[in-house]
Amino acid sequence: MDIFIKISSITYKPYLCKLLCEVGRSELEIALSQNASFILKIDLLNKIALSWWVSAKRTRSYPYARVYDTLGFIGKKITIIPVYKDEGKDGDRDFLQWDTISLMSLLGVYVIISYYSKAEKNIDYENKITNQRFDISHIQNEIERLSFYKSDSLHWNIGQIENIGNIAKQALLSYEKISNMTQVVMHSMVSAEKRINKLVESKKAFMHFSRELAQKAQMRESVTIQLKEYLNGSKSVITIKNFLGGKYYFTADDVFIKGRNIYLVEGKHSKNSILPSLEDIKDGLIKMVLFSNLEKAKVNNRDYIVVPILRLTSDLDFYLDALNKS
Repeated sequence: MDIFIKISSITYKPYLCKLLCEVGRSELEIALSQNASFILKIDLLNKIALSWWVSAKRTRSYPYARVYDTLGFIGKKITIIPVYKDEGKDGDRDFLQWDTISLMSLLGVYVIISYYSKAEKNIDYENKITNQRFDISHIQNEIERLSFYKSDSLHWNIGQIENIGNIAKQALLSYEKISNMTQVVMHSMVSAEKRINKLVESKKAFMHFSRELAQKAQMRESVTIQLKEYLNGSKSVITIKNFLGGKYYFTADDVFIKGRNIYLVEGKHSKNSILPSLEDIKDGLIKMVLFSNLEKAKVNNRDYIVVPILRLTSDLDFYLDALNKS
């Protein structure tokens, strides 16, 4: 089932944001090594909510949950995303996609596209690194600029994309240095340069290439149903046209049509607990922020009203008394 939907604005009220610790600017590097999300005190009057992504890929380390925890903050919300992450030849390598920036813009989150400049050798693998750390000077400079920035997140994030070529080149140089220092063989620098050159060509080319990759990933996901997912309907492709001037792609784990309503379901499952983890739930709630703001959906040239659902399931028998108060 192919679903086409328009979205014009985003409104939300988060309920599960954790209490974030506050740190001073001098403690930024330590905070980034210890906290997934936190409040950064710029000066006596100004604060920002900061989160960071371990990898550029959305499916690793619950980055949506990290962002979710900052959504209850009234002031500026910032998330740091590496332009790409290479764990070494024995690990993974992920590249940033425009769709990520687009979703953050919709949520009103300012993105700092950055890169890792430090790492250690993973003692369990011959060619893998661990404990990667951002270039703290670059992060500090961008936060300084953001503290005086008055326009919205969309304009800032577009500016980040304009500069993505320089950031990507710095990432390449950093991984060369890390490789030499740790004696770890990284993934092919030639293929990385090819991917990065596509980013450098222009913002438009970057957006087109990223959407193409997202669409391919979407098609793969739409025909893959994992055994852990308890679904009754059909996994479906959603193409969303937004006010940022383009399309981006998601899949719904489950879809039902009843009368004039189309139900879009995001499923989270647990094997060993009564409910999925809080990080899993928050990850699903980010999807719900998007789904709950969608306007009429079109399926086979027929309009439907969108009804979003976050479904939580477990291998264990569910009973209310097994849940704690929270």
